[in-house]
Amino acid sequence: MSDEASAERVGELERDIGIRLSVLARLLRNSFDRQVANLNVTRSQWAMIVVVARSPGATQRVIAEALEMSEASAGRLIDRLCADGLLERQERYDDRRARAVYLTKAAEPLLAKLADIAREGELRIFRDFSQDELEALKGYLDRIYHNVG
Repeated sequence: MSDEASAERVGELERDIGIRLSVLARLLRNSFDRQVANLNVTRSQWAMIVVVARSPGATQRVIAEALEMSEASAGRLIDRLCADGLLERQERYDDRRARAVYLTKAAEPLLAKLADIAREGELRIFRDFSQDELEALKGYLDRIYHNVG
């Protein structure tokens, strides 16, 4: 195979993989949306709840960075979840300008249900993958993420 033909084949593979990743991301989003439709929570609300659960007391800025969104968008989402009784803002003693965000007790059952749904999906998605394969896949995806970012 000539170098030109080999380069063309690599280009086709890269394009096919890029398309497959895009389609897969859409399928995963749609599947999750269907599974949580009866919980009255959006994907972005779920992501926010998870970030706050993993980093209790985080500021709006830290949360926005974790979700890769603007601080204004994160603030609106936090406001909505506070109004729904799922999050709360508290004063910070180390920085009077920033407020810490926490889950409320009302969010805990929802978080548990969302975790169950996510785990069921993960088991289905990664069925028949060995730990070595999962670690290799994570490494490949990390490299792609780094190259994109």
